Amino acid sequence: MIVYDIQNLVKFYPGQTQPANKNITLQIYEGEIFGILGDNGAGKSTLIRQMVNLLSIDSGAIAFFGHNIIKAPHLVQMNVGYMPQESGALNNLTVGEALFFTAHLRGMSRNDARKECDALLDLWQIQELRHKPSSRLSGGQRRLLRLAVAMAGSPPVLMLDEPTNDLDPQRRKLVWDNLRCINQEQGTTIILITHDAIEAEKAIQRVGILRSGELVAVGRPSELKQQVDRMLRLELFFSPENPPTLPPDLTFIPLQPGHWRVLLEWNQVTLTLNFLNLDMVDDFRLYSATLEDLYLHYAQQA
Repeated sequence: MIVYDIQNLVKFYPGQTQPANKNITLQIYEGEIFGILGDNGAGKSTLIRQMVNLLSIDSGAIAFFGHNIIKAPHLVQMNVGYMPQESGALNNLTVGEALFFTAHLRGMSRNDARKECDALLDLWQIQELRHKPSSRLSGGQRRLLRLAVAMAGSPPVLMLDEPTNDLDPQRRKLVWDNLRCINQEQGTTIILITHDAIEAEKAIQRVGILRSGELVAVGRPSELKQQVDRMLRLELFFSPENPPTLPPDLTFIPLQPGHWRVLLEWNQVTLTLNFLNLDMVDDFRLYSATLEDLYLHYAQQA
């Protein structure tokens, strides 16, 4: 069953000559984990804010389980757990109150809402924060609370905007493990924005890549990676004051000072390694293509 059916979606912000979203057509299916990738300003947050009815549509249409979301907004409100990047609405509540009232407002009895609060505190390992005001949480703690609030009441669809931002590696693993678990055990449809393409590759089943407001690729990572399956990723580590020289037909992507990424065809590997002055390189690593490379392939095309 199609959960979201998006047709020719367009959004202009006041004062802008280019649309934030340009003729996006996309279907998202029940029970899948769907990832949305794109640079800052690519239109990711605009798209999901339109999908949860928080942002108007200039043209096009969005159907949720077959119903136009403009004509039936209550369906989205009651069936989608939305996690925004920021949420000031929780600031005047404690962590426990935020979870209890959200579950209660989504139709649970007071007794069931209390049980739901306890279960979510355990699931996200934030029991010690129950009585702490939301406004006094760290960035990572707020991220986990917003995830828990989105899940309160077990909505069939989760919409998550950067769920692993501000989290340490252990907490990021917890997020991906929990998302995979509720998807598999409850059949929850999960739609998420992430910049963490490498970790997301372990969880998402389909991906949509946005560039400058347009949907430039959509499909299973394994299918889309056929476009770059002849590519290898070379990472170079060196002293920032003394960068290596590459063959003239290659370009690099700077990741941080002293760390470059270079995408190579298979037949370029030997030539490139022979060309490099290894005295100028502290270390190098060669990998097969990843979801991150797939994203870069599509996002950087003219």
